[in-house]
Amino acid sequence: MDFGERLSDLRTKNKLTQQELSNRLNIAKSTLAMYETGKREPGFETLQRIADFFETSIDYLLGRTDEPSPTHKASNDESDGLAFIDGKGPITEEEKEYLKESLELFRRMKAKKKE
Repeated sequence: MDFGERLSDLRTKNKLTQQELSNRLNIAKSTLAMYETGKREPGFETLQRIADFFETSIDYLLGRTDEPSPTHKASNDESDGLAFIDGKGPITEEEKEYLKESLELFRRMKAKKKE
């Protein structure tokens, strides 16, 4: 699968139109269409924006690997180590807070049962 096919596949899997994705990447819709058809290739900065947007690696976009998830993801977030894969994008701050509170409650209940 080449870059254009991967880009088109990621876009459709995320239920985005070409217009929606081009707006989010700050590029013209015609430019995105040319990327997807292989008539044009993005520069490095645009390629990085695309990889960041889809939370994938440049190697995946370029067909150098079939693993869409990056092997290393830099983060200062305390929730590292937890993965939530639902195809709806990254976890929100509100969801993180809810999960922290739920985990805290679970741990208190578990400790109380041990007593």
